[in-house]
Amino acid sequence: MASVTTEDHPSQPWAIVTGGSRGLGFETAKGLLAAGFRILLVAKDEGRLASARDALNSIATKDGFIFTHAIDLEAKTPDELHQVQSSVAMILEKYQSLWGPPKVVVIAHGVMSAKMSKTLRTDVDEWRRVMSINLDSVFALVNLFGTVMSEARDGRIIIYSACLGRMSGPGNAGGLAPYRISKAGVNAMVRNLAHETGHGTRGFLIDAVCPNHSQTDMGGADAPRSAAEGAACAIWLATRAFTPGTDQTGLLWEDNEVVPW
Repeated sequence: MASVTTEDHPSQPWAIVTGGSRGLGFETAKGLLAAGFRILLVAKDEGRLASARDALNSIATKDGFIFTHAIDLEAKTPDELHQVQSSVAMILEKYQSLWGPPKVVVIAHGVMSAKMSKTLRTDVDEWRRVMSINLDSVFALVNLFGTVMSEARDGRIIIYSACLGRMSGPGNAGGLAPYRISKAGVNAMVRNLAHETGHGTRGFLIDAVCPNHSQTDMGGADAPRSAAEGAACAIWLATRAFTPGTDQTGLLWEDNEVVPW
């Protein structure tokens, strides 16, 4: 891993990507790297993180731009969730002391619920597994990073949600209940926090993105979109020009367009 220093490119913005070792997270990190960001990849598997770091370093135009930290974001109890947040806070403090607050946080980790997990057929263990990763840990991270970024009046959080979490259309309409409901919770969190922070007027943006069915471990090799295509909207949200009062935040996006909740 590259050493952490303030000497190389000290003014370069930096971004945190969870779930960054593969799939949508990796492709998002690749896009942000191309846009000039330093990247901190966060994921569970140290081996996959190392491989992702090496792959990104092979295309990086400058040294010292890729950093990694392994952490398991599944937390089924309040104590475990506090531990996750404390661990991430220490990571944030380390890098913030060198480079200031992160400019971008992309939350790309997540799990699918069991195939037959309808509401009346889902047990407590499966419910907690999905909620702890897809919603509880997302809250813990937004609570942490959002505080830092909103106080700095500069920063963007993008969360990978899903159109299956919509309250309209084919969203929350049967089957895969823990997954759909966890993503609906993410969408609600994004909308609520945008209201609380002035809809971008204070320099802080938060948005959810629907990547559609993409070729990831979750989506499968036969999905109609590549992982790069699925990540394109998140990269756009992280780098787009934003004019308060004209442009929008706190919404669910797909292909750079707002998707009805």
